Amino acid sequence: MRLKTVFKSIFLIAITASFTACNNSEDYKDNSRATGWRLDGKDGNLKYKTDYDEQETGPGLVFVEGGTFTMGKVQDDVMHDWNNTPTQQHVQSFYMDETEVTNRMYLQYLDWLKYTFDPTEEKYRNIYYGALPDTLVWRNRLGYNETMTNNYLRHPAYQNYPVVGVNWIQATEFSKWRTDRVNEMVLEEKGYTAKGARFKADPASTFNSETYINAPSKVYGGNDSLTKGGRASARLVEVVDQDSTHNYVQRKDGVLLPAYRLPTEAEWEYAALGMSSVREYNKYRGRKKYPWDGQYTRDGGRRKRGDQLANFKQGDGDYGGIAGWSDDGADITAEIKSYSPNDFGIYDMAGNVAEWVADVYRPIVDDEFNDFNYYRGNVYTKNAINKDGTVKIVQSDSIIFDTLSNGSIIARALPGEIAQEPVTSEDTYLRTQFSKSDNRDFRDGDVSSSRDYSESDKTRMYNSPQHKVNVQKDSTGNATGLDRQYDTDANRTTLIDNEVRVYKGGSWRDRAYWLDPAQRRYFPQDMATDYIGFRNAMSRVGSKSQKGKRARD
Repeated sequence: MRLKTVFKSIFLIAITASFTACNNSEDYKDNSRATGWRLDGKDGNLKYKTDYDEQETGPGLVFVEGGTFTMGKVQDDVMHDWNNTPTQQHVQSFYMDETEVTNRMYLQYLDWLKYTFDPTEEKYRNIYYGALPDTLVWRNRLGYNETMTNNYLRHPAYQNYPVVGVNWIQATEFSKWRTDRVNEMVLEEKGYTAKGARFKADPASTFNSETYINAPSKVYGGNDSLTKGGRASARLVEVVDQDSTHNYVQRKDGVLLPAYRLPTEAEWEYAALGMSSVREYNKYRGRKKYPWDGQYTRDGGRRKRGDQLANFKQGDGDYGGIAGWSDDGADITAEIKSYSPNDFGIYDMAGNVAEWVADVYRPIVDDEFNDFNYYRGNVYTKNAINKDGTVKIVQSDSIIFDTLSNGSIIARALPGEIAQEPVTSEDTYLRTQFSKSDNRDFRDGDVSSSRDYSESDKTRMYNSPQHKVNVQKDSTGNATGLDRQYDTDANRTTLIDNEVRVYKGGSWRDRAYWLDPAQRRYFPQDMATDYIGFRNAMSRVGSKSQKGKRARD
């Protein structure tokens, strides 16, 4: 009996210790793991977001879970470009537009610019006109395409067709505008701005996401007056959240979405391959030829057998097939969602229009230096700071314009945005991962990309033409025209420089060969065509996979 009592006592002690250990194990959700202090803002402590779930999916986007894939191809390179050698890469999870940006989406951007920055005022004129797509891209000296020239952008029959005639810079500026409009709507829906605040057009008080985060008192032109209930006289609203009152959303609140942007080449190619559900060996190792399964461009299913899976040029003089039979349903571009999506739920990653991506073009992908979120094109900047230590906000009289190589003038910083400036040697001192602001030509073989480069060495590996456009002014300083100086040097050997960007995917003008997601071509960033459009991406913050999706799976 004594032995049984001893064993019973030991068992009870073990059970008690187990429960004690469980009780001592805390999740630290409402108090700090570091100090034990409360995190809910009570007792005079700072408040932290402890109930954040996960990033919301922005308008128009679908989730793409990241992973490892073979970028490039191992199939025949019939063009002998030798610019898509297979490399194994890893991309983080991100979001991608379900469809290409349409004419209606881009027209909303144009209408907002026109409504906010009256183009009849000289100082605002180039904001609107610099954003206009080039509708003359449809013209052909031996073809009658005036119908598209006059109607494609604005006629409602084409409202859900992908926008074209947009250069890379214009696509980038659209992405910035889209970010601000989406976040402005988020703030209004959550009660941080007055209802209808986003519809009050005032060029001196436009909303910018980064300005709101970094200098909230200067957003909306410095109108930092707050009001309960959102009176029409104020745009910012005082928000009372249980035990605390806070006037502005901060990054730590997790309310605002990350920026809409052009996808990187690696992201675009990964999304085009559509490997969300099955990861067969031939897909995983770079042997997938199209965004859909199989080696053919026609549907093999019973219901749609023989139907084309994308909009592309099938042969000489054959842009859609024989009418009423074997037709792909389009001669130029096609309406979005005319064909089935890939595994990620993304439409038209082959055919319809080719698409701009963020990267500067080089014939090689330098996987020896980096194989994680690969991207060539980083130009690091920082917020410009006034003498009093505050951030410098672009004003109506200090709008930043770029004069492109073709003479077009495009606004690159609008009123309400934070002015940017290049990082300096002080910012890069003793850093190992970067040493200068402009890294577009890093490790591309150019002498200027080496660490030992000196300004006295003018040798350029990519000996491309250098055209110049100068603004002519009269004696009073007013612009009178443009002086275009074409580079006529016969010793130029390439068109590649830091101003050319990659575009991906085949278009309605391309043969099936170009539908391979691995194919890569380049085009000057300030020029446009009738076969290149774009779509946006957004970075994923937090977990790699969507919690709800992973739970369902």
